[in-house]
Amino acid sequence: MRKTTKIEVMSRDVMIRMVNREGYICVTDIARYKNSDDPRFVIQNLMKTRATVKFLGIWEIINNEDFNRVEFDTVKNEAGSNAFVLTPAKWIKLTKAIGIFLKAGRYGGTKNTNGPKGRSQSIVQPNVRQANFPT
Repeated sequence: MRKTTKIEVMSRDVMIRMVNREGYICVTDIARYKNSDDPRFVIQNLMKTRATVKFLGIWEIINNEDFNRVEFDTVKNEAGSNAFVLTPAKWIKLTKAIGIFLKAGRYGGTKNTNGPKGRSQSIVQPNVRQANFPT
């Protein structure tokens, strides 16, 4: 399989990058649907919600033995407040997350593994929720 491939979502190309046989969806490409000039703000707004933080944390607990649960609890308790800001880089640094990674340069952006894709789809379709995830 190629290292990167594109799929079409809502008439837009979305990059999928393979890393260690895991497919990572480019959340930046999805966020461009809402704000093509500055998709990072769309991603930050998504990541500041308590539901997203809980979802990412549950995925990491299941799939990442090095996940920092103490920091996750701190982030989870702060999530949702007006002053709370969470970027993908901050999430990775604080919690040792593996479900999201950042890539700079050509074809760069924020990528998340196929596990949390239901949550990233809610960027463009807010009514989409993961079936087994309580909000």
